[in-house]
Amino acid sequence: MASIQMRSVRTSLKDPVASAEDLLTQLGDITPKLVVLFASRERDHLALNRALRDWLPKESRLIGATTAGEIDNAGMHSETAVLGALTGDFDVGLGIGCGLSVDAISAGETAVKMACEELGVRPKDIDSHKYVGAVIDDGYQFKKEEFLLGMMDQNQDLILVGGGAADQENDPARQSALIHVDGEVTDDAVLIALFHTEAPWAALRSHWYHPTGETLRITKVDYSQMRALEIDGQPAAKRYAEILGVRTDDLEFGKPRGFAARPTALKVGREYFLKSPWKPLEDGSILFPSPLEEGSELEIMEIGDIAALTREFFLNELPQRVESPQAALFFHCSGRTWFAANTGKLDDLSATFQAAPPCAGMNVSFEIYCGFHINTTLTTLIFGAEE
Repeated sequence: MASIQMRSVRTSLKDPVASAEDLLTQLGDITPKLVVLFASRERDHLALNRALRDWLPKESRLIGATTAGEIDNAGMHSETAVLGALTGDFDVGLGIGCGLSVDAISAGETAVKMACEELGVRPKDIDSHKYVGAVIDDGYQFKKEEFLLGMMDQNQDLILVGGGAADQENDPARQSALIHVDGEVTDDAVLIALFHTEAPWAALRSHWYHPTGETLRITKVDYSQMRALEIDGQPAAKRYAEILGVRTDDLEFGKPRGFAARPTALKVGREYFLKSPWKPLEDGSILFPSPLEEGSELEIMEIGDIAALTREFFLNELPQRVESPQAALFFHCSGRTWFAANTGKLDDLSATFQAAPPCAGMNVSFEIYCGFHINTTLTTLIFGAEE
C-alpha cells in the first residue's frame, strides 16, 4: 500500500559543517528521496548546502529556503535550521526558474518544464490526482501572480501549494531571501518540487477567520495595482477605518483592531481566500501585497480563536482529507506570527503544531494555494498512507 513518511530534525548550531553533521546524525540511518531544509537567513547557506550535500547520499534530492522562522512538531522557532526527510512511494522532479525580477512568467515556465522532464511527463499531461507541486519563491520579488501564470500555462489543473522564502529582517530595504535546489543556492528565483505518487495527499489551507457577509468594492487603484486609492468611491484608508470603527492609524496589519482582525477575502465558490490589506499610506491609500482589480468585491472577515481554529484544523479537517497523515510541509504566513506575538498568543499558536502530523515548515513571505497568491494563511501539503 502506497505511503509517504517524514522524519524532521532541528539544530541551533550556526557553523555550517557542524549544523549539517548535527542534523544528519539526528536523522539516523535512512536514505531520503527528498530532503527539505528550512533555515534562518543569517546562516551561510551556500556553505550549509555544500555540507549537507557532502553528507547526504547522492540519490537524495535537496530543496530549501531561508525563513522568517522555522516550524516542526515542537512549535515555531527562530535562528534554527529544520530538516524534513521524506521517504516512501513517490518520485520527485525538481525545477528552478531564475530571473523573477526580469521575466517571472518565463521563470515559472522553466521551473515546471525542468521538473516535468525529470519525471518524464509533459506539463499538459499531468494528472492532477497523482501529481502535486510544492513551490518556494524569493518572496521579496513580489512576483507570485506572474510565475504562477507561467507554471500553469499548459495545465490549469496543476495543484500548487507553497510560499515565499523570507528572513526576519523588518526593514524592507534590507530584506533578502535564498532558495536551494540540490547544489544551487540563489535569490531572484522560484523552485518547484513536483511529486508523483499513488499515496494519499492533499493541498490544504487554514485561516482563523469567519465571513461576515459585509463587502467592500475596490473602486480605484494606482498604476501598480498594489494600492487601493478608493474603496466604495471614498478615500481607501478613511473608508476602511470607517467600516472597522477605528482610526486610520489603527489599521496597519499586526495592530489588534486593524487589518489583521478584520481583513478582506476573495470568495471563490464556497471558499474564502485571504487577501488582507497591508498598511495605510500617508496619501490615504492602502497598500495590498497582491494586485487588485478595479471594481472587484471583497468580503470583510472577522477573526476567531487563533489557536483553537488552528488546532481544530490539525485534529479534524486534516485527517478527514488525508488517510493516515504522516508527512506535512507547512508554509505559514509571517504576518500570522507577528499578529499572534502582538496579541500575546504566540505561545498558544506555537503549541498547536504538536497536534500536526510529522512536519517541517517555515514562516513565509506570502503564500501560494491552488494557483492563488494569498496571505494571512497556513498552506500545507500533506501526505499519508493507504489503509
